[in-house]
Formats: sequence, structure tokens, C-alpha cells
Amino acid sequence: MKLTLRVWLLIFVLIFSFLAIAPWKVLDSGVLIKTVNKTSAEYEAGLRPGMTIHSINGNSIKNIVSYTQTISEIFQTAAQQKITLTTNKGEFIFLADNSPDITISNVPASRLKTGLDLSGGARALVKAENISLDKGQVGDLVSITTERLNAFGLSDIVLKPVSDLSGNNFMLIEIAGSTASELKDLLESQGKFEAKIGNDTVFIGGDKDITYVGSTGQDAGIYSCDEYQSGYTCQFRFVIYLSEKAAQRQADLTANLSLNISSGGRYLEKPLDLYVDDSLLDTLQIGADLKGKATTQIQISGSGIGTTQKEAFEDATAGMKKLQTILKTGSLPYKLEIIKLDTISPTLGKEFTKNLVKLALVVFVIVSIVLFIRYRKIKITSLVILTMFSEAFITLAVATLLNWNIDIAGIAGIIAGMGTGVNDQIMIVDESLSKDANRLPIKERIKSALFMIFGAFFTIIAAMIPLFWAGAGMLRGFALTTIIGVSVGILVTRPAFADMVERLGEN
Repeated sequence: MKLTLRVWLLIFVLIFSFLAIAPWKVLDSGVLIKTVNKTSAEYEAGLRPGMTIHSINGNSIKNIVSYTQTISEIFQTAAQQKITLTTNKGEFIFLADNSPDITISNVPASRLKTGLDLSGGARALVKAENISLDKGQVGDLVSITTERLNAFGLSDIVLKPVSDLSGNNFMLIEIAGSTASELKDLLESQGKFEAKIGNDTVFIGGDKDITYVGSTGQDAGIYSCDEYQSGYTCQFRFVIYLSEKAAQRQADLTANLSLNISSGGRYLEKPLDLYVDDSLLDTLQIGADLKGKATTQIQISGSGIGTTQKEAFEDATAGMKKLQTILKTGSLPYKLEIIKLDTISPTLGKEFTKNLVKLALVVFVIVSIVLFIRYRKIKITSLVILTMFSEAFITLAVATLLNWNIDIAGIAGIIAGMGTGVNDQIMIVDESLSKDANRLPIKERIKSALFMIFGAFFTIIAAMIPLFWAGAGMLRGFALTTIIGVSVGILVTRPAFADMVERLGEN
């Protein structure tokens, strides 16, 4: 059978989809670094999230079990050890008193990301208590809460603004590996930002004490990058303006401070400590020229490090943006109310995945039998089944490219797309096999079937778009994967299927 342009397009899209999902990292044994404590020797040595550890002190690492066993054996002989980690980004050496200050996971089986329904964790739907927020305010809330949760060293966090059909705006938080009680404690503890000199508060976050935070032009930027030990360090600085009351508090608190001799007298003896909910977030040096002055303009400075100049620059930029966000937004002006709080067991997710695979096999067998009984042609039956699974595979690839977490609702959307695909393919096959002598040629009949399929496509899209915004975002996965599935079908798989059926009908 000669392949048409539309069939070649389907083949190309399938190859591209495989490349999008392909688990290339599985070819490498090791463990994946998820987080690295920024104050640790490991971070200073150059370790970063996303790297894959292949060996430790010459011992091959294949998974979490071998990693744990190797680390345990290393620290049996002495408290402090020289650790040499070989990763996909090179070799890193540092001294450690105990296990490296990192979190790890097994290398993922593919690039697909699964939601909490499948991977386990905690989810909360949050709104402001007794206050209705607009989209801009919810966006600010997401930024503030992200900084708060990052300050606690959490990883695998998803925060996003969502809304329902009534126009109510919420914040959805998902944290992998957490429990509902832990997430509740974290949310209830949020809301207080303080800058202190010693034990005295200079100013708090938000517009009460901070009137302006520089973010562009001459008010903010990276001003130097230099070699530092085995890597690079980049310095950043930005301007903030305090209210007159906050400026006077700073003048009173710095008036009697002496200079830090070890710094060459450029800074005062006490730094400016930034606290988030009484936890130290960062420490900033106070310039000597600010001693006893009630100035409203001060300069915040800091640095970023990296194994390369580019990495140090990116780290400094990220650190500067983090501080700017905290200083701009500061403490929450309202109390958070948890509308819905759920815990999903990772074991339940694994069992669901196993059952889903079993169900897919059962459905595959049933659909194959029904199609064969109806048409008595193995080629047509095979084409329908292969096209159906092609749509599902391409849908998963598109979701991967969009960085979308596949959850139970998303899987339901994929199944719905596959269902509409089978219906459309049966319509095409019925038109092609019609024996009515008065009917149009097979090519025209298939065109007519495709025209009706296009009409149904627009109906489905019109129904899914409102659903994408409904239910405070809980149904977005279903709506999105359904839209992707039917779009893939109408643009790629069903035209290719029609061409293949047409060739079979002509033979």
C-alpha cells in the first residue's frame, strides 16, 4: 500500500512523540538529584538539582538502595569523609560529616509527569478568608506562598491560580510526598516577614514599611562575576525605598554600631537578617555609609555561585528575584482559609496505574473482538486499534511538552478522546464499505464522513473550553487531554486513517 502524505505525517508525529516521551535517562544507571541545600558544601561544590549520580567514591550507583548502602558504608569508618560524586555533569568533590545534604529519587521511567493522584502527596485549595480576590491578587498570593514554601526547603511543589465558573479565584497547592497535616501546618504558619538587626525589627514586608523595590534598569542588576575557588560567584544589588518611619528605626538601630574590621570597614558589625515566619531566610550586610542615617533609600546586595560563570549569573539572578518578591509583597494582608485538603497515597496511585493497565488490555481485547465480528477483516480491525492507541500516545507526548501533570482526570480525558476516535473511525469504515450502488465513489464518501467528524470536533471543543475553567481547576486535566486528543485525531490520525481505509477499499 502506497503511503500518502497524511500517513507520512502520522508516522513523523509518532516518531516526534516518542522522542518527547522517550526515557533516555533510563539508559543511565544512577539516582536523580531533586534538591540541594543552598547552604551546604554539596551546593558549593557545584551539585545541582537535575543531575544524575552514577558513582560515589568509585562505587557504582544504580538506584536509591545502592546509594543508601554506599553512603552507609562510607561513614562507618570515620565521621568526616571526602566524597567524590561522579555525575552526568562531571565529578564533584567535597568533605561531609554525614550523608550529603541532598534529596534523591530513582531516575524517572519517562519524561511524563504524573499528578498527585498517581504519585502521592497532599493537595489544598485555598482562598482568602472573608475576602474575594481578583486574578492579580491571587497571582501575588501564589508568588508569596511559593517563596514561603521554598524557604522551608520543600521540593516538587505546584502552585497555581484557579477559578470556577462563578468567577471565584483560588490558589491550588500540590506537594509531592507530603501529608495533609504537614501542608496545613505550613499554610497556617505563613504570613510574617521581618528584617532585623540583632533582635530589633527594622521593617516588615509589604507597603507599610517598603514603598518601592527596584527591579529594572539602574535600580537592579548583576554587577560583577569573578572566579571563586573552583567556580564563579556573581554579585547582585538592587535599591529599595523605606517609609520615613522605617528609615528612622534603621537610623536609631545603626547609630551605635561599629564597623566590621574584617570586611575592611565597608560594613557594620551587625547584618540585616531576613526572617520568614521566624525562620532565617537570608543575611545581608549593612553598608557603613548607612550608620545612623535616616535614609529612605538603601541597597540590598547578595551573590550567587556556580561551577560556570553562566550558572553563577543565573543563581544570582534567581536569588535577587526571590528577595525582590518577598520585599514587594511581604506579609499576607489576609488570612488563608483552606477550602479542601486531600492526601493521596503513593501506594494507591501505583495500584491505580496497575489496574489501569489491566483495564486497557481488557478494553483492547473487547474492542478488537467486536470490530472483527462486525467487519470480518483483520486489516481494518488492526487499523482502528493502532490509530486509537496512536492518538493516546501523541496526546501524552503533547502533555509532556506542555509540562502538564497527568492525573486521573487527565487519563479520563485521554480515554474520552480514544472513544470519540473509535466512533469516528467506525463512521469512516462504514462509509467506505457501503455497497449501495447509488452512493458516491469511496473517496467522496470518506470526505463526507470527515466533514461530519469535523462538525462533531467543534462541538466537543466548544463543550470542553468552559469545562477547562470550571470546578476551580480540578477538571482542567480532563478538559485539556480531551481537547488535545480530539485535536490530534482531527488533524493527524483520522485523516491518515481515512487514507489507509480508502486504499484498502480500492484493493
